[in-house]
Amino acid sequence: MAQTTTDDRPLTLEDLTQSFASGNKPKAEWRVGAEHEKFGFRLSDHKTVPYSGEAGIEAMLKGLMRFGWTAVEEDRADGGKTLIGLERNGANVSLEPGGQFELSGAPLETMHDICSETGQHLEEVKTVADELGLGFLGLGFHPTLRRDQAEIMPKGRYAIMRRYMPLVGRLGLDMMLRTCTVQANLDFSSEADMVAKFRTSLALQPIATAMFANSPFTEGKPNGLLSARANVWTDTDPDRTGLLNFVFEDGFGFETYARYALKVPMYFAKRNGLYVDLAGQSFERFIEGKLDVLPGERATMKDWADHTTTIFPEVRLKSYLEMRGADGGPWSRLCALPALWTGIFYDDAALVAAWDLCKDWTPEDREGLRRDVPRLGLQAKVAGRTAQDVAIDMVAIARQGLRNRERLDGGFIDEAIYLSELEQIAESGVTPAERLLEKFHGEWGGDIDRIFEDCAY
Repeated sequence: MAQTTTDDRPLTLEDLTQSFASGNKPKAEWRVGAEHEKFGFRLSDHKTVPYSGEAGIEAMLKGLMRFGWTAVEEDRADGGKTLIGLERNGANVSLEPGGQFELSGAPLETMHDICSETGQHLEEVKTVADELGLGFLGLGFHPTLRRDQAEIMPKGRYAIMRRYMPLVGRLGLDMMLRTCTVQANLDFSSEADMVAKFRTSLALQPIATAMFANSPFTEGKPNGLLSARANVWTDTDPDRTGLLNFVFEDGFGFETYARYALKVPMYFAKRNGLYVDLAGQSFERFIEGKLDVLPGERATMKDWADHTTTIFPEVRLKSYLEMRGADGGPWSRLCALPALWTGIFYDDAALVAAWDLCKDWTPEDREGLRRDVPRLGLQAKVAGRTAQDVAIDMVAIARQGLRNRERLDGGFIDEAIYLSELEQIAESGVTPAERLLEKFHGEWGGDIDRIFEDCAY
């Protein structure tokens, strides 16, 4: 059994490993969680939105509470509380460091459920935003914002991360303040099932990055990239990012990942409701009660759970697997990402077929693809094929997997409908970023402000 916070014995490797293995569940209980982030802006001048004020992020959160959301508050050192999010029926609205507005959806059974949840959220957000004179933008990297213009959200962990990030990478602050993503969280039945899904999704994650590439602008101009968001992760923090080549080695399992996470430097611990800065400290020493900042205190399972959320590989293991490789985008692609991975993960034949696409790739193949995709998109190459070739196959496999699931809406529409846009992207070989660049150089006449109209929700 994993340790509880009232157990005084030191954590063991078995405890840490069990935190991941506890996710094993029978196929009938598998669910999908969808997450997406979006940039807020003022309709009047397209500037970023502060936390406070009559038309700030706090006002947005309070406005959404009319729809049945309840407040999530964080303690402050002065004894007060800060509104930092909302929760409702297993879903959460939360704030990223630069005010990016995030929906972390409830674990749901079908893509129809997920798209309905996402649509309801966006409608509620638009209702409140219209009243406040705000808009929201679906992109992977903010198209105009400079770092020094970002409005920092008042969450305790972000102050710690802002101090530490520049010590370990050049682009960590960009990750915090200027990026948005769409993610999908999926289940596994056993350690062997987790390993198969982890390996397949980690290898193919750059292909998803290419299909969702949607961030070609920085500070008002083309940046020479198709996914600036993906590029940011190449120079954020090598200790906690990347493609995790050890996942492909013989013997990989829950314990291997626990050992890896144990070696990742810490950011913080939470004590008495407040964040304690432990940036760069060793979790192993924390287990032993040997941190100078918290003398004699030993890490708890809650500390371990917090720590594992500060690890940012392209695919992340918790008690489920998180797909983390895609740029934010329009409503249609917010539904497409969970559909893509559900089709591959939740049908046995589809998972085998997807692994066949990448099982012979070497570590150099995988790393080269990850390096080239932010710049070349679907024209990047891997093991003699273009990313476009692999994407076409990948989407076709996902489509068949979704059809095999036979989860119908209204009795006749299956989940494969949510892959239509990805099919068009893969078949054309043209990423969403390249479509934006066509507009910028064409109908927009180089006016980046047009993006706040064309790409707003």
